[in-house]
Amino acid sequence: MGRGMVSQIESMAGMRVVITADIQIDNVTNAYLKAGVADADIVQTNQANEAAEAIQGGKVVATTDAQLVTSLADVDVVVDATGVPDIGAKIAWDAILNKKHIVMLNVEADVTIGPLLKKMADASGVVYTGTAGDEPGAIMELYDFADALGFEVVALGKGKNNPLNLAANPDSAAEEAARKGASAKMLASFQDGTKTMVEMTAVANATGFLPDKPGMNGFVSDVKGLPEIFKLKEDGGQVSNKKIVEYINGVAPGVFAIVASEKEEVNHEMQYLSMGEGPNYVLYRPYHLTSLETPISIARAFIYNEATIAPWKGLQAETVAVAKTDLEEGQFLDSIGGFTVYGSILSATEAKEENALPMGLVDRNVQLKRSIKKGQIISYDDVVQTKESTIWRLRRMQDDTFAVKEEKAIPVKV
Repeated sequence: MGRGMVSQIESMAGMRVVITADIQIDNVTNAYLKAGVADADIVQTNQANEAAEAIQGGKVVATTDAQLVTSLADVDVVVDATGVPDIGAKIAWDAILNKKHIVMLNVEADVTIGPLLKKMADASGVVYTGTAGDEPGAIMELYDFADALGFEVVALGKGKNNPLNLAANPDSAAEEAARKGASAKMLASFQDGTKTMVEMTAVANATGFLPDKPGMNGFVSDVKGLPEIFKLKEDGGQVSNKKIVEYINGVAPGVFAIVASEKEEVNHEMQYLSMGEGPNYVLYRPYHLTSLETPISIARAFIYNEATIAPWKGLQAETVAVAKTDLEEGQFLDSIGGFTVYGSILSATEAKEENALPMGLVDRNVQLKRSIKKGQIISYDDVVQTKESTIWRLRRMQDDTFAVKEEKAIPVKV
């Protein structure tokens, strides 16, 4: 995603990726070279004065120091495209402290500590935002459009482009990953549903919509069948609630919003426009261009001081860790797309009742205090953290911050 974004922005007017950090410096130089930047215009350095001089001279900087990116005065907007929750947490935190707008392509970090980061960004006068082009951002565009027009938004969702396989792991995904030139671990995180759960959690936190049931339903349908599915069960449909997030097998790579109206004339015109018979209608976008659309979020943050998508509603849902197989006491968890756990979406209330461990806190420093059966939700009580991390610290801070807010709320009887 980072390479694609660098190339896309290099073709644009008025915006440039002036500095890029990666632990493998060749990844940065290759990204710039493939974007058409001359080798002589790429300066490798971890020194702030050298980086600033290079940027002011019209060159670009390759570095292994992420803090250099977040601290340079010549940087207006920082983009995190690491996909690693703990690293993303630190990058976002440093960017906000340095009063930089921050665009997160790291949805895993966002659903774990996004409400805190947004609160911090608001206090610092900068924008904290997810990205256009990723499914949550694309869904949010449909939601904003429908909501602004006064439609009732019944459901928001995305397509899943591979069958759900809760047991998927890097070994089982290796062959397909090799064919696609992708990371087996990343592919496994799509196959086991974790990425879908995380993405719809981001939508829930932005809109207040909730899963119809834990883990969502995962219906199978084409686009034309969506309006009927999202009728309530008592009306002949397949869902129990309105204002829900959902995923559908059969409409990937698209995203959708299900809308309705109580107004006779609106329904008449929707039918006239071949939008269906109602009462539900589908707004469908058949593509999302991932990081190639990120420049829209960068410009929107800098020029208009607006977020594409952010956890405006706070922590409404949670993607929690579930045992992928029987796990033994003393065993260490791995990470998203690994061998030990997958993610499942719950409402924040359900997650709190279960004391469930957020998926974004899972890493190789988390050890089990007891054995866990396959399919069981892992709770905070089940684990010990053997090494402190940024995202764990920020999550505790978030829980404490919003717990204080809840305690200060005064109940009023009307």
